[in-house]
Amino acid sequence: MFKAFAVTLCSGVATAPVVAQPDHRSIADPSKWPEQAAPIKSDPTLESRINSLIARMSLEQKVGQVIQADIGSVTPEDVRQYHLGSILNGGNSTPTGKYNAPAKEWLKAADAFYAASMAPDGKLPRIPIIWGSDAVHGHNNIVGATLFPHNIGLGAARDPELLRRIGEVTAIEMRTTGLDWTFAPTLAVVRDDRWGRTYEGFGETPEIATSYAAPLIEGLQGKIGDKDWLRGPHIIATAKHFLGDGGTTGGKDQGDTRIAESGLRDLFSPPYLPAIKAGVQSIMVSFSGWNGAKMHGNKSLLNGVVKQRWNFDGFLVGDWNGHGQVAGCTVTSCTQSLVAGLDMYMAPDSWKGLYNSTLTAARDGSLPIDRLDDAVRRILRVKLRAGLFEAGKPSSRPYAGEFERLGSPEHRAVAREAVQKSLVLLKNAGRILPLNASANILIAGDGADNMAKQTGGWTLSWQGTGTVRPDFPNAQTIWEGIAEAVDATGGRATLSPNGSYTTRPDVAIVVFGEDPYAEFQGDRADVGYDDARSLKLLHSLQADGIPTVTVFLSGRPMWVNPFLNASDAFVAAWLPGSEGGGVADLLFGKAQFTGKLPYSWPKTSDQTAVNIGDKGYDPLFAYGFGLSTDEPGDLTTLPEDRAAPAQTDDNILFASGRFGNGRHLLIGAPGALATNPGPDLITAERTDRNAQEDSLRLRWKGGGRAAAAIAQDRSRDLTRQANGDLALELDVKVNVAPTADVSLMMSCGEKCTGGIPLRLTLAEAKKTDKWTRIAIPLSCFAQAGVDLSRVEEPLILVTEGQLDLSISSVRIASPSDKQLSCQ
Repeated sequence: MFKAFAVTLCSGVATAPVVAQPDHRSIADPSKWPEQAAPIKSDPTLESRINSLIARMSLEQKVGQVIQADIGSVTPEDVRQYHLGSILNGGNSTPTGKYNAPAKEWLKAADAFYAASMAPDGKLPRIPIIWGSDAVHGHNNIVGATLFPHNIGLGAARDPELLRRIGEVTAIEMRTTGLDWTFAPTLAVVRDDRWGRTYEGFGETPEIATSYAAPLIEGLQGKIGDKDWLRGPHIIATAKHFLGDGGTTGGKDQGDTRIAESGLRDLFSPPYLPAIKAGVQSIMVSFSGWNGAKMHGNKSLLNGVVKQRWNFDGFLVGDWNGHGQVAGCTVTSCTQSLVAGLDMYMAPDSWKGLYNSTLTAARDGSLPIDRLDDAVRRILRVKLRAGLFEAGKPSSRPYAGEFERLGSPEHRAVAREAVQKSLVLLKNAGRILPLNASANILIAGDGADNMAKQTGGWTLSWQGTGTVRPDFPNAQTIWEGIAEAVDATGGRATLSPNGSYTTRPDVAIVVFGEDPYAEFQGDRADVGYDDARSLKLLHSLQADGIPTVTVFLSGRPMWVNPFLNASDAFVAAWLPGSEGGGVADLLFGKAQFTGKLPYSWPKTSDQTAVNIGDKGYDPLFAYGFGLSTDEPGDLTTLPEDRAAPAQTDDNILFASGRFGNGRHLLIGAPGALATNPGPDLITAERTDRNAQEDSLRLRWKGGGRAAAAIAQDRSRDLTRQANGDLALELDVKVNVAPTADVSLMMSCGEKCTGGIPLRLTLAEAKKTDKWTRIAIPLSCFAQAGVDLSRVEEPLILVTEGQLDLSISSVRIASPSDKQLSCQ
């Protein structure tokens, strides 16, 4: 969720996105879908109250109710003036603008927005606002909250009642901060593991999500008919993303699911039936399309299937500006989506323009008033069911302000149990597991003491990046959990990320895996895991004769044959969340391995869509596989030949919010660069240019010499590109001009660095206050002493002063007439 697709040109003029043309195969026949009776009996008293409210509402109020704005782009005064019915916090929006805003600031903001919605306005009825938030693995936007394993891990647990308890914990922790609506659960059935949201799905078949939907929703909302349904310790839930989001061609986020209607129905819709039967009150419409038609405009599905065939009487909410992708629409004008059945636009930063165009359409009749009234009726029905009209300000409601409940021991115990049940044992040669906690144990790898890597995306920030250890006061890294277990038995645990040691260990536990990501930034070309540093570490331990246990952190199953061969035991730990002790429990036998693969494990790196039931199904480990320590766990030596990576442009270093092949960002003091250092000298965060978080913002604090570098998993030979007069090209926007000299450099290893001064160029760019393209011929770096045959860091920006710079792309490009001289 949460990104816009309209392309903004340098002139600032927005253009409509290119949308595939629909055909007859994108029109559903609702009579071919299973029929379901309304799970909630109509309440005449409640419906009469809704009628009274609608009769008293102004047209402006009605339009305001169907529009949701992001707190990063709206104020309480805006809510009052435009009668907005809902707000949300996107992946990077907080009440203070800082990713780690304290819980009390969230509650304070909830009160302010509520007060604005309830401010007197003549004779108009007062309608309380609702606040939606992506609490997708616990209340994951809040410092100190309990963080559960992402859905891929919960899918391995095969425990519906555990999901009920997770829902209950999440709802109470949300209530402490005054929030009353979560955009969860995700019920996607994931068919291609290249998709960047794979970890948000419970599995590759509908069976797990179908078994989980009702208990998780009842945990969040309570049970229909109970006095605390949707209130007290419960909140409003959302089933998402309707429909087919996990089946797009090539696993492309926001792509097109090309499948017959029977396949769409049988493969992707089953989890929604128990969700609706359990009383889910909102359903989020998918960014994706079906056979060329975007879901946000598919009337046959939104109205015909969901509302009529399934008798869903809650409301349909859009995804982040998703209405703007409907043919003929823009983010600020799209009556087509509302007419098709959408009830609430998610218009995070486009809300004001959309409000005005929707109001105009309602006035001139192009938006039928009956359809507008129906959308408003559905939203009011949910608000009344949740008791919001009588609940008072958020801080006065049950559990509000009880911040001690965030990450409480009782809540963390549920999360720890979830970790224990989610890990899958893939290899256990010689039954090395469980380990003896009284042994001398080496803990290595860049994921061992790394909360960001352990918790993944959707954790304090959208991509789960940019955080530091103090942001997780009620959590335990995997290293900390292991150390606690070993210390309790008199053993010895040593943390050494690079695997070095002075005293030979009895065994090594190596923790590594994918860096955090979310959504489209997590899309991949294949499922091959490339990590030369971790593989070298495993090989060195293997050469020393040290038994090795790998704990692999990932948001999807991946081809890891070389790593399996180099490990005595191999554990798929997914993204376990805040409770590293749960991992330790399994490694030392305090709990037993019971997790089973929710996704088939690939045999080759190009086996990107391998699903049980497929013709020629041939995975390395089948769906449902998972060892216990009581059975043989040896594995024959696997082939290590990686399939050729899918064709990508190796000249792209950074674009569309993603780093190119094998590249990543390092920041910090020169000589001590890291992926996620403390913010003393320099910080890195995502920012927007044409789409959400498609750019990078770097801020030098001026407290000492600091650098930002694009590093590579291996050196590259750029001599051919230099001979062809290619240049290093950057698209930048200078937010704060440099206060000291700035150097743009390349590195080819130790004592092999060179570059050019950039301060004057950046200062000139600041004067325009626009995005600027800077190009430096590669030959300039050669003249400065860089050996272009072995470039390790193709971009390094260094300064001692202050500098605030946004970068939307870095690439090796053809020469242009705007190239800088070598100075």
